[in-house]
Amino acid sequence: MVLKKLAGSIRQYLPSTIATPLLVLGEVVLECTIPFYIAELVNRIKAGADVKEIAGFGGILTVMAIGSLIFGMLAGMTCATAACGFGQNLRLDMYDAVNGFSFDNIDRFSTSSLVTRMTTDITNVQNAFMMLTRIAVRAPFMMVFAFVMAFRLAGRMAWIFAAVVPILAATLIMVASRAMPLFRRIFRKYDRMNESIEENIMGMRVVKSFVREDYEEKKFDVTSEEVRKDFTRAEKILAWNAPVMQFCLYVVMVFVLTFGSYVVISTSGMEFDVGQISASLTYSFMILSSLMMMSMIFVMITLASESAARIAEVLDEKSNIVSPDPESAVETVADGSIEFRGVSFAYAQNPDNDVLTDIDLRIETGMTVGIIGSTGSGKSSLVQLIPRLYDATRGEVYVGNVNVKDYDLSVLRKNVAMVLQKNVLFEGTIADNLRWGNPDATLEEIKEACRLSCAEEFISSKEEGYDYMIDHGGVNISGGQKQRLCIARALLTRPRIIIFDDSTSAVDTRTDAMIRKGMREYIPETTKIIIAQRTASVEDADMIVVIDGGRIVNVGNHEELLNNSAIYREIYTSQNSGRDKDAGQEKGGDDSGR
Repeated sequence: MVLKKLAGSIRQYLPSTIATPLLVLGEVVLECTIPFYIAELVNRIKAGADVKEIAGFGGILTVMAIGSLIFGMLAGMTCATAACGFGQNLRLDMYDAVNGFSFDNIDRFSTSSLVTRMTTDITNVQNAFMMLTRIAVRAPFMMVFAFVMAFRLAGRMAWIFAAVVPILAATLIMVASRAMPLFRRIFRKYDRMNESIEENIMGMRVVKSFVREDYEEKKFDVTSEEVRKDFTRAEKILAWNAPVMQFCLYVVMVFVLTFGSYVVISTSGMEFDVGQISASLTYSFMILSSLMMMSMIFVMITLASESAARIAEVLDEKSNIVSPDPESAVETVADGSIEFRGVSFAYAQNPDNDVLTDIDLRIETGMTVGIIGSTGSGKSSLVQLIPRLYDATRGEVYVGNVNVKDYDLSVLRKNVAMVLQKNVLFEGTIADNLRWGNPDATLEEIKEACRLSCAEEFISSKEEGYDYMIDHGGVNISGGQKQRLCIARALLTRPRIIIFDDSTSAVDTRTDAMIRKGMREYIPETTKIIIAQRTASVEDADMIVVIDGGRIVNVGNHEELLNNSAIYREIYTSQNSGRDKDAGQEKGGDDSGR
């Protein structure tokens, strides 16, 4: 099944893949025929052949040598084309599969593991594919032809070649049985090592601010040492191949030279002659070099088989969130109304632990809705069900009075824009990043969105303006600037629903208020959902939803919740008591001054 899955990535390189073994076959036939003609030439020279006869043999040998060279060169070219193309297709197929994953699917694989699979694992499989299409064909063909020619020339003496095969087979079986488990373990440790590297690089500022470089280096050294030990152990097992092969080669050489010389001398060249000894030695090299090549292939396949299984695991992963059939899929989102009907949700990794329980909520189109609650209460999980980043475990979610599962997935997500707390910008200009929201947006539309998100001020301070280059990960701009650009990017989509998942946490309260004011004026008919930690961000919302422990405990406006919700009142009081106290002191100071 794994081979069948991976073979689907050959596609347009199938002709080169088929041509390679055919060309190799031609190369092997000529290469194995040359020693036979050389042996015949030696015997003819010994028998007193004239120059014309020798020249005839020389011409034949020259043609065969050139033919073998041409076949070999062509095989190398087609092999390289097929292997590199196969590797490219495999990467594209994996990348396409990952892009189609739901969040549940992505949660199954760590980022570092996916990177390892798309780099190291595909390289291993590509190298194995190259060896299989060329060397794996050349080695058995050469061994069979060399065996046939050796038996034809040397008769019973050629049985020495058959005697060494069981020794080599036993060695290969020993290598496979011991090395395979080690390689499986190594790749899992590779994933953990890459994960450690990724975590360390992404958190470099934290590491340096806490002066934890030595700790991180020691932690990485432990992981790296574990990989080194397992690789050393596996390489020591694989190292048995070469000496065993060399031993068999020298045994065959000694036997051919000793026994062959004895037969030549004892029969005066009648049963076995000098040319046959020469050809037998050549064939012994061919046979044993073929066996050595096969052992190398075996080692490569041993390494690549685990990589192939890991690649197939990604390719076999099916997204649990898919669009309905095109004929029945809803292609238009009528409005921005949202309704949760008896919704419960649990993550696939922990299906028995509901993150959301019995959610019933109706949001009318154009409303501004605040969602507030403690960390881990399920706020982000709730809004991620709207664009189907996850599907509800139980119950149904409706957008525009249509079940979200009935929409074409791309249509639904184009109409539900999300601005996350952890904003992501890509390497490129500011304008390029903003056009993710609308590829056809004009510069005027981009400027308008930036004005509403309060990003225009800092952009105009840059000499390049909207052509200012953002570095990888947006490291050359501040967190607040990054959030404002991401808000502008979402506004450019002109969505039916826009969700702010604590996405103004890095801006000051004045800017936050200006952004919310801009939202009301720019997209009045768009439903706006604001997840916030501070009550000031949701005080003017049409409706505020208080979530605690995955359940909706209160719904109302700011004044109603201050009177009826203990949780909301506690959050509001804790955030505003210091401000009220300062205001009272300032008022008292003014009175005393008068």
